[in-house]
Amino acid sequence: MRYFAYGSNLSRQQMKERCPDSRPLFPATLPNYRLVISGWSRKWMGGTATILRSNGDKIRGGVYEVSEADLRKLDRYETGYLRQNVTVYDEDSQAHEVVTYVKSGRVEVSKPSTSYGEILRQGYRDWGIL
Repeated sequence: MRYFAYGSNLSRQQMKERCPDSRPLFPATLPNYRLVISGWSRKWMGGTATILRSNGDKIRGGVYEVSEADLRKLDRYETGYLRQNVTVYDEDSQAHEVVTYVKSGRVEVSKPSTSYGEILRQGYRDWGIL
């Protein structure tokens, strides 16, 4: 199964801890969505990333290969998020069907904590997106 990460799971270290069988594959782009920071997380002490449909926008992220066992682990980590199928594009514009997670319910824009912002930046560095 292929999983598109756009938030803290871009961090290869975090993904290895959460999903030991995961394997990073390639950077990808999700068209017609935008990234927002929303809600409040006790773990992060601030908002966390989610995506919203937005024509003409795009999100950069990374695609991992994950086992069924790791996908079940992600389901538990991504409390308050729903698994969703999306189509992303690699650097050669090839389409790939993947799963990702989208925050459920009403999305209220908020600010990330310093630590969450840093893990996002580290994830983007890990994938060579920054």
